[in-house]
Amino acid sequence: MATISSPDSQPDIVTPARSQEVKPLFSGDKERYVKQMFAGIASRYDLLNSVLSFNQHKAWRRRAVRIAGVSARELCLDVCTGTGDFAIDLAAATGAGGRVIAADFCEPMVRNGLRKAASAVGGTVNMMVANAERLPYASSAFDVCTVGFGIRNVAHIDRAIAEMVRVVRPAGRVVVLEFNRPRPIWYRPFIDFYLFHVLPRIGGLFSRQEAYTYLPESMKQFVTREQLAAIMERSGLQDIHVYDLNLGTVCIHIGVKAGD
Repeated sequence: MATISSPDSQPDIVTPARSQEVKPLFSGDKERYVKQMFAGIASRYDLLNSVLSFNQHKAWRRRAVRIAGVSARELCLDVCTGTGDFAIDLAAATGAGGRVIAADFCEPMVRNGLRKAASAVGGTVNMMVANAERLPYASSAFDVCTVGFGIRNVAHIDRAIAEMVRVVRPAGRVVVLEFNRPRPIWYRPFIDFYLFHVLPRIGGLFSRQEAYTYLPESMKQFVTREQLAAIMERSGLQDIHVYDLNLGTVCIHIGVKAGD
């Protein structure tokens, strides 16, 4: 079972949609396309994240860390880390005795995160180049594994989630922070106007417009809350909870790895 929670309402109980097929997100070599796209915008990535989210992305990540219950001295892994913002928030929660591995398959993004990681407060942050679908880490090695705004960019969602589950210990937590379609129908035209008309124009002023045209398209084609919860359950997670933020435009999925 999965719990959908909203800051403005009581939690609803939903059943993961096992019967629904995951929508195709790409045709051709999505992995190569995404890697090249992010390499091209790496130098402006942090600036545009703040501008285009009205600086809310920082609060969303911190909320996800709190929901995950990250505690002192834990070992964490953040995949699709980009320039390491989520990993840095994890490090702050683990304290001086903790350690965070921040992994991304796009080397220019990782390089741009090195300076931030070196000055992180709390636990140690190690930036690494690694593919979320083929993680080079031992099974059951981490207490927590997270991904922030990156799972919709992988070529195969199920493989990436399965790898995240594999590398956490039994009773470890897997956290997915991602955009989704807003809950209220009346709100969707406003979001769509911003995503498909305003966001690409702003992105084009500072960086490559192609990347910020891809962003709303990837959000539009992404799986539903229920489909993502079903993927997580099939991968070996239980006690799955889903939290809606910003009227459902952002979701936090969290699940616990079943015991051996």
